[in-house]
Amino acid sequence: MDTKAKETAFLRECLEGEDVAVRILDAGIKGKSPLPVDITRDEVAAAAGSSLGDVQNMGHEGKALDVMISGAIPCAGALYEKGDIEGVIEIGGSMGTTLGTAVMRTFPIGFPKVMISTMASRNTRPFVGTKDIMMLHSVCDLSGLNRITRKVLREGALALAGMVKGTKMTPSDESPLAVASTLGTTESCLIGVRQALEARGMEVVTFHTVGSGGEAMDELIREEDVEFVVDLSLHELVDHLFGGDYDAGPRRGTAALEKGIPTVLAPGNTDFLVVGPLASAKMRFPGRRAHAHNSAITAVGTNPEEMRKLAGLLSDMCRRAEGPVGMVVPMGGFSAFDSPEGPMEAPEVRQAFAEAFKADLPQGLQYMESNHHINDPEFAIRIMECIDRLRKTAGT
Repeated sequence: MDTKAKETAFLRECLEGEDVAVRILDAGIKGKSPLPVDITRDEVAAAAGSSLGDVQNMGHEGKALDVMISGAIPCAGALYEKGDIEGVIEIGGSMGTTLGTAVMRTFPIGFPKVMISTMASRNTRPFVGTKDIMMLHSVCDLSGLNRITRKVLREGALALAGMVKGTKMTPSDESPLAVASTLGTTESCLIGVRQALEARGMEVVTFHTVGSGGEAMDELIREEDVEFVVDLSLHELVDHLFGGDYDAGPRRGTAALEKGIPTVLAPGNTDFLVVGPLASAKMRFPGRRAHAHNSAITAVGTNPEEMRKLAGLLSDMCRRAEGPVGMVVPMGGFSAFDSPEGPMEAPEVRQAFAEAFKADLPQGLQYMESNHHINDPEFAIRIMECIDRLRKTAGT
């Protein structure tokens, strides 16, 4: 509030003009707020087990910010737990965006979150993480009110007001929940499986396995009451193991297995890594099969040795599962790229995976092979057959 007081006052005016009451939490470090606030920076520092004076004397802006973040989170969380707030909006540059989105990421999906930021035109994954944060680019610096900042701040305020009011009209979730993963290269399979599950009265939430998608999927599985998981796109595991760009971390795919949720796995999209433009992809992976998906993304083919390592990892993961697990392998092709019509058909990759997985088959796992391609309608039927077997094993 020492540097953004005028902007915050204008934001509050816009929100109150839409009949949205406002509370201001000030997590600033230097200076003083020229306007009254609802939660002061002293209170924020105290919530972090410190004092504002101690924070100001740290001599390191990053460490000071970390303390204020750790205080702002419980302060905002307390308002949420009491039902006193229905949304959150923040404005700032790199420091303010780090602070604001750290608080926003602690709120559940569906709770309105708007971040007006000078950083919103850059890579926003470190800020957004796995949550539904709306990033609104401020265009110019948020330093004073002018014809540009007024327009952008008003846009952000109206967006939040619409979200807050719209939340009251959201229908309740009653259908059993299933979770599935895919990329565009296995989309046809996903459509078949989703339609079959929906015909059985299930609601299907699908995640795009681009790194953040897999992280968000595992997070939702841990937080929600999920009845079934169909992990059709294990691509993020090969990117994690072998240096691709769609890396979802070492715990990708463990949430459902640890919770004992019936899970069907398929090695979809594991026939390639995702890296950057074609020129850099060829430098990073010389001599590999490569396909320029577009100017920014290149698919680089995996090799049999990598597939054997992936099979070993998946065997270990399944062996530790707390519930029923199935593996269905499409021997006709792992993705749209891996087909007679595709740019990188690799039957040796499929064979290496299947042989290695079968050689280390976890006890009790339902293993099925299909001669079909993963995008053939018949393969979706095999997935549903495996689901039925697991449901019978689980007694559901």
